[in-house]
Amino acid sequence: MAGTAPAPGVPEHPFTCRECGKSFRWSSRLSHHLRSHTGERPYKCPECPKAFKGSSALLYHLRGHTGERPYTCATCGKAFKRSSLLQTHLRVHTGIRAFECAQCGLTFKWASHYQYHLRAHTGERPYRCPVCPKAFKNSSSLRRHRHTHTGERPHTCSTCGKGFAQAANLRQ
Repeated sequence: MAGTAPAPGVPEHPFTCRECGKSFRWSSRLSHHLRSHTGERPYKCPECPKAFKGSSALLYHLRGHTGERPYTCATCGKAFKRSSLLQTHLRVHTGIRAFECAQCGLTFKWASHYQYHLRAHTGERPYRCPVCPKAFKNSSSLRRHRHTHTGERPHTCSTCGKGFAQAANLRQ
C-alpha cells in the first residue's frame, strides 16, 4: 500500500534496476522504468502511429483524440485532461505560490517561472544560438533572437503592412 512503511528488515525500495542502480518500491514501477533503457513502447495508439511506455500515458494521449477533459474546475468551469493539470490551474484561484527561492525568498505559482528565476542567481543560459555564440535564459528569447539571423519578420502591421522581428516593436 502507498504510504505504509515496509516490514522491519525489508528494504523500502527492494526492486533495483541492473542498468543504472535506481530502485523502486514496486516491481511494476521497475518494469516501467526498464523501458527507458530498452526503448520499448508497448502501448500503441489506435488512432495514430504514437506509442507509449505506460498505459496512463496512452490514456492521456487518447484524450487528445477524443477531446475528453474529465477534470473540471469548480470555480471557472475550465476542464483538463489530467488531474495534475487541474491542481496546477487551481493556483490561479487560490493564489498559492508553491515555489520559493531559497536565495532571495521570492515565491512563484509556476515551476517554470521559478526555474527561470533561479537563472538570475546562477547566470545559467542553457539556450544557445546555433549560429552565433549568444545564449539565453529561456527558449522564447532564443526564438526571438534567431530572427536576427533569418531576417524573418513574423509580426506585421495590419495598417501599413510593415513587418517586425519582435512583437514589442510592432506594438511600439
